[in-house]
Amino acid sequence: MAKEFSRTRRIAQQLQQELAQVLQRDMKDPRIGFVTVNDVDVSRDLSYAKVFVTFFEEDKAVVQEKLNALISAAPYIRTLVAGRMKLRVMPELRFVYDSSLVEGMRMSNLVSQVINQDKAKQQQFGSADEVLNEDEGATDDTDDTKGKD
Repeated sequence: MAKEFSRTRRIAQQLQQELAQVLQRDMKDPRIGFVTVNDVDVSRDLSYAKVFVTFFEEDKAVVQEKLNALISAAPYIRTLVAGRMKLRVMPELRFVYDSSLVEGMRMSNLVSQVINQDKAKQQQFGSADEVLNEDEGATDDTDDTKGKD
């Protein structure tokens, strides 16, 4: 029977859960604030873990400050997580800002705006089907009159 998940993937999943709990409950640094751990990518030799995080801030300067606070607290966070996980070697944590969630929300807002604008235009000018039906009717009438002359 083939392995469904590799060991590194299982460790990455557990590390993600433990990091989320540590950052939410044990970290009291006000510079970090509310942080979401989106994903963890562990190297094959388990020496490094790239931690993808998101902050619910749009200002790039604030995001960079929070990321720098996480980076400076990485050794302490690593110690806290190492106490919760039973690993011989705890990976070194490297925090990376993941903008995919913010970009997804931005794209969703843009799509919603376009849909609302389209609905407003349909209400203002009538639906597209009505306009097409009226145009087809007008075209048929003009064709009939041209043929009779």
